This record gives sequence, structure tokens and C-alpha cells, in this order.
Amino acid sequence: MKTILLIREIYMDGFKNLGNFIVKRYFKAFAWFSFFMFLVVLYAFIFRLSTGFAFD
Repeated sequence: MKTILLIREIYMDGFKNLGNFIVKRYFKAFAWFSFFMFLVVLYAFIFRLSTGFAFD
């Protein structure tokens, strides 16, 4: 029984911060993607303004 508890503790210590690492990387990638998409929208808006698009 002591061996099973030891294996369980080693397993829990090994994967304790893995979720935090994955979440941080996911949000960092999502932030860069959102920033890039905002730049695309800003470019499209400025392009429409410069070509005289009628915003009706």
C-alpha cells in the first residue's frame, strides 16, 4: 500500500504545474492571434476610408 501511495505522490508532483503551463501558453497564443486579427480589421477600415467607401 505504501508503494501505491508513493507512486501516486510522484505522479501528482510531476503533473502539478502542467495545466498551468498549458493554460498560460494557450492564452498567450490567443492574445497574439487576437492582436493580429485586430490589426487586420484596422487595416481594412483604413483602406475603406482611404478609397472613399460610403458607410451608409
